[in-house]
Amino acid sequence: MRGTERMAALLSSSSLVRRPEAKPIRVGKRGPRDWQDQLRASVRSVAHLERVLALTPEELAGARRADREGLPVAITPYYLSLCDSKDATCPVRRQCVPCIDEAREVPGDMTDPLGEVNHEVAPNLVRRYPDRVLLLVTDQCAVYCRFCTRSRMVGDGGGPVSLAKLEPAFTWIAAHPEIRDVIVSGGDPLAMSTDRIDRVLGRIRAIASVETIRLATRVPVTLPMRVTPELVRALRKHHPVWVMTHFNHPKELTKESVAACSRLADGGFPVMNQTVLLAGINDNAEVLESLFRGLIRARVRPYYLLQTDPVRGTAHLRTPLSKGVELLEQLQGRLTGIAMPKLICDTPGGKGKVPLSPDYVVERGDGLTTLRTFRGEHVTYVDPP
Repeated sequence: MRGTERMAALLSSSSLVRRPEAKPIRVGKRGPRDWQDQLRASVRSVAHLERVLALTPEELAGARRADREGLPVAITPYYLSLCDSKDATCPVRRQCVPCIDEAREVPGDMTDPLGEVNHEVAPNLVRRYPDRVLLLVTDQCAVYCRFCTRSRMVGDGGGPVSLAKLEPAFTWIAAHPEIRDVIVSGGDPLAMSTDRIDRVLGRIRAIASVETIRLATRVPVTLPMRVTPELVRALRKHHPVWVMTHFNHPKELTKESVAACSRLADGGFPVMNQTVLLAGINDNAEVLESLFRGLIRARVRPYYLLQTDPVRGTAHLRTPLSKGVELLEQLQGRLTGIAMPKLICDTPGGKGKVPLSPDYVVERGDGLTTLRTFRGEHVTYVDPP
């Protein structure tokens, strides 16, 4: 039985989510398919983490540090069930379990690599581009990813931001009709209650100049049972809404997560994926090819392959810029165009995203350009006279 099938069977047959050689996690009376029970049963302490995983000394030290300072630990039973309980190199485990390497700082590290604090135009509202803004509606996520670009603020305990506190942001947007696109993020907006999400989106929709809303969420990956029919019905009222999700490894494409994406697609939401390039997790052409093919099958468009932001304490998860270019070149021609994302570096300091790509121009002359194909052939293109 494949891993995803085994997990689906466990989820449907018991109120416990189990992993090989690990103690079970109880997820409440309503069972593992209830998203609120999943959140209540999340691993949030060193002692809890020690009970369910065979931690390495590096992980234990990292978890103890996270308990005192920095980005806290939060892992849903569902997402934890995708981790190998004994192998610390598991690509899911490395994304959610702290490591003592998070204490290491290197040149180039930043607390706020995207310059969001400096680009805040109203409380909880960030503007870095002429036509769009980022609205931060909560500091909570279902799972706290160890490479989080907002580790400076997520998990602080503030929770969802009230509509009253968001009102200055809505007022600012309404006063700037050049803003056509609002990206709702946090934290993870879909970790909030359906009623709260509905009210936030309704308030944005009341601003006539806003054309599109984007929901930035990792819930389909870390808490797929959250994507309920009730949630889909609530979101549909606010179309056009685009869902920007975040799968990083094919192991995350389970029966449950694919079903969540299908519910969104069936509800009329374009679903786009932003994969973060992570050392030792997905910096491999075969892994990325499997992930992107799986996403397309799930009706999720691979949108960006993102260079990991230089957040302080994430050097062990970052790759050189050249690695992403190399991987993109290996995938060119192997994957259909709809499965090929753009490679993006979000420049430090909040200066904006820069697309990166292999250089396929071999030579330029007077009206002649020699190009290199993905097979390595050289072909000359002749410009019109």
